[in-house]
This record gives sequence, structure tokens and C-alpha cells, in this order.
Amino acid sequence: MGVKYGKFELPTKIKVDEGSKSSTFSRFIAEPFERGFGYTVGNALRRIMLTSLEAPSIVSIKIEGVSHEYMAVEGVIEDMTHVILNLKGVLLRKLPTEENNSTRAPRTISKTLEITPQMLESGGGQYLVRIKDLMGESDFDIVNPEEHIFTVTKPMTRSVDIKIAIGRGYVPSERHQFSDRVVDEILIDSAFSPIRLVNYYVENTRVGQDTDFDRLVLEVTTDGRISPEEALTFATQIGVLHLQVFDELNFQSITFEADQEDENTDRDQILAKLALKIDEIELSVRSTNCLSQANINTIAELVIMPEQEMLRFRNFGKKSLNEIKDKLSERGLYLGMDLSKYGLTRENVSDAISDYLKEKAGQEE
Repeated sequence: MGVKYGKFELPTKIKVDEGSKSSTFSRFIAEPFERGFGYTVGNALRRIMLTSLEAPSIVSIKIEGVSHEYMAVEGVIEDMTHVILNLKGVLLRKLPTEENNSTRAPRTISKTLEITPQMLESGGGQYLVRIKDLMGESDFDIVNPEEHIFTVTKPMTRSVDIKIAIGRGYVPSERHQFSDRVVDEILIDSAFSPIRLVNYYVENTRVGQDTDFDRLVLEVTTDGRISPEEALTFATQIGVLHLQVFDELNFQSITFEADQEDENTDRDQILAKLALKIDEIELSVRSTNCLSQANINTIAELVIMPEQEMLRFRNFGKKSLNEIKDKLSERGLYLGMDLSKYGLTRENVSDAISDYLKEKAGQEE
């Protein structure tokens, strides 16, 4: 039997300030929190975003004929020290996913850089080599493709190998450990963190007659390798992952009081979502057919199914699963939900939803 706690005020939705939103900046507003929880949540999310988010970064470069980072290169204005400094400013985007079978292992991008007399002549005797000239065809998106790397003054043909890894935080060159390191490969300090700045503010907000609840305002600025929305989403999941470790102790469970009116409203809202037909959530034809063959006709019958059991359906794969999870997430639902508090189980879900629809129809009449 669980210990009963009083009600906690919690935000029902996170607002985004559309007036100030850009590709690299967003302001998120969450209210109301109980007094003090604005600081608790804001500080935790800020620290996670600043320290724990991942992104790609260049970790080494190998240029034909260049043996170390302190030498000058014939036909290039900048020495290798300046070239490496310029490479540190390159911003790359690639998020490995289960769906595209991406690997986290370092990737080497090889390109033969050819500078012709015509290219030099069109540039007034110089050719500015940008990162897009060195990357060629790759799986990485270049956030700043015009980033200047070095300036060539003579015709040349050189092979260039750039190694890219995915990591977190700041990693100095001496800490890079690669089993496939080759001769003349120059290691580079890598700034993996895609976060430029995170600020949070806590203001007073009103709930009923009380004005001492917290409004949390969270401002997130990224460098473009991930969006602010992705940053907040990833940080939240990292935080939940670490708190789950302590949840396993489970010495004593607790339940929380809620206003009866709120409970009735919540029940009506969730049942209205659960009573939707599968064809009302705009799934692909393939996913819809798979669910139909499995005799899943309503959202209730879908969300009560565990994720692993879904994958055992005929012709049902990861792509369909991710599509369904995204559609459910838009409605605040997920696979494997425990609906027992609404009186729904695997055995009675179809009949219970049918009874609910009949009851609603009778009320409307």
C-alpha cells in the first residue's frame, strides 16, 4: 500500500515563445511549479545541456606532404597551426539513429583537392579553400559550408583525409585514442558540445488565489548542430535516465492526491483519445494494414500493447513502430501504457471502449 502525498502543481504544457524563436535559439516557458521546483528543474536541465549533449566534430586531419602541425605548406598562405584553428570552427550535423543503422565509430572523409591555374586566376591569384571543398560527398550536413580553412596561391593536387567522431564535451587532442591512426595524421582538440548558452529564470505565477508558484523560463542557444528543441528533449531524457537508477530502490511507493474535478476531466480527456479509431490518426497505409490484421481497431487497443509485442506482428518493422510512437507522442500517449486506473485491461479494452462510446452518445442525445 502506497503512502498518500498531497497534490503537486505541475505544468500541463511547455510553451515556446514563437516571437523570439530561430534555428539556434528558443525560449521555453513552463508553469506552474511548486515553489522551489523552478530552480530545481531549470538548473538540472541547464547542467545536462551544457555537459552531456553529443554532436560530431573533426578530430584529425591528414594532408599529403604535411608531417606535423607546426610546418608551413608550400603554396598555402596559412601554416598548419592556423589551418587547425580554422578546422575547429567547422560545424557538422549528423544524428545517428536506430533506423538508419548509423554507427558511432569515427568516420574518415577522403578528398583529393585539386587547385587549377584557372581557379587561381578567377580568384585574383588566390583560391580560398572552404570546408565544403574538403568534405565532398558524406553523410554529414555542414552547418557552415563557407567556413574558410586555408588560402592557396599555387596550383596543387593533394589528398586530404578528415576524421570525424561523435562525442560530448571538450576533448583535447592528446586524449583522442584511435586504433586506426596513420602516419602523419594530426590530432585536433574537439568541441563536441553543440550548446552555446543556456539561461534560466524563475518568476512568480498565480494558481487560484496563490501567487507564490514558480514560472520557469528556459533560454537555449545552440551552434546549429542540433536545434534548441532537440537539446531540451535530449536533456530531459538524459535526466530521466539517471533518476530511474534511484527509482529501482522503491522502498515505499507514494500516490498523489488530485482534485476530484481534475480526475474526472483527466479521465474524460484520456478516454476520448483512447476511443479514436486507428484510421483517425493518419498512419501510413502499411502501418494501418498491419494493425488491422492484428485486430487493433482503436487507440486504446494499440497503447495497451507492449512495444516488443508489436514487433512480432507480421510485416511490422522498426519504421512502422517509430511512426506509431511519433503519432502517439503527439497526443501524450505511448505504447505499453497501464490503463488499469481507467478500468481498462488487455481482456476488456474493446468492450470498455465500446461502452464508453455508447455512454457518450447517450449523453449527447
